[in-house]
Amino acid sequence: MRIGPHDITPRVILAPMAGVTDKPFRMLCKRLGAGLCVSEMTTSDPRFWSTAKSRHRMDHVGEPAPISVQIAGTVPEVMAQAARYNVDHGAQIIDINMGCPAKKVCNAWAGSALMRDEALVARILEAVVAAVDVPVTLKIRTGWAADRKNALAIARIAQEAGIASLAVHGRTRDQQYTGVAEYDTIAAVKAALSIPVVANGDIDSPDKVAAVLAHTGCDAVMVGRAAQGRPWIFREIGHFLATGQRLPPPTLDEVRDVLLGHLDHLHDFYGEESGVRIARKHLGWYAKDRPENAAFRDVVNRAQTAEAQRRLTRDYFDALAAGVVPDVAAAA
Repeated sequence: MRIGPHDITPRVILAPMAGVTDKPFRMLCKRLGAGLCVSEMTTSDPRFWSTAKSRHRMDHVGEPAPISVQIAGTVPEVMAQAARYNVDHGAQIIDINMGCPAKKVCNAWAGSALMRDEALVARILEAVVAAVDVPVTLKIRTGWAADRKNALAIARIAQEAGIASLAVHGRTRDQQYTGVAEYDTIAAVKAALSIPVVANGDIDSPDKVAAVLAHTGCDAVMVGRAAQGRPWIFREIGHFLATGQRLPPPTLDEVRDVLLGHLDHLHDFYGEESGVRIARKHLGWYAKDRPENAAFRDVVNRAQTAEAQRRLTRDYFDALAAGVVPDVAAAA
């Protein structure tokens, strides 16, 4: 799969997720096999570009190419300005968010709410494509509601506007993340377009990838929530796409080392206080479905220093590797 001049190999992409796909997580997923990692959503409003949150979201120093940055907003001229600003700060692909179902985004008529106004969609896409010399991609849902599935209409608008690639999440906005993603709409979009189309929604295993690609004919898949606490899913999918073979799961020692490296990057990137706080959700995802997960999260969430967080995490996974139930009560 190609997006403009960029070869996306393997054809599995980390979905943009607010509060999750920050620079440390993107770099980890890229190292573990993602063909492309899209940044968490950045605002198009220039009043907020100097905040600490925006500075972190726009930091791409040392990040492997191609660097894809997602922007969100509702005003074509402002979105065009945001696209230029992010390209000036390292973006090599601009992704436009018309798929986010969050109320605070949709209440401002951004994200998936934009799908209710096809004329505005066209103006935004045309303005952003004209503003930058890098490929512009778009992420949408199947529609606003079950009786308002207009993904195919939006897809045609996108292709006409010069969008280089389209990702479609197989749910409507009102579904949020409930129920089961459907792929018939995505297949119809793919059949109607000549640009690359990426299938998104409930992609959680190599077998699911094979089934979705066969059903939709899509050029690639996008993985979101399934990568939380399991970033090696990209390696597993990439290996399966290349060989048809399934990789064994990572050993507990490897999980421990991946997590400790992730913690170090979070602590360095955000500083100790913020890094420790932000790391807590990742620790919970890594330990999900493992023994004493709830107790582990309770203990680790009380750690106030990077050293304590690393020690508790290392001891927990060392105990699992040794075949014993971690004594998290003693660790507290």
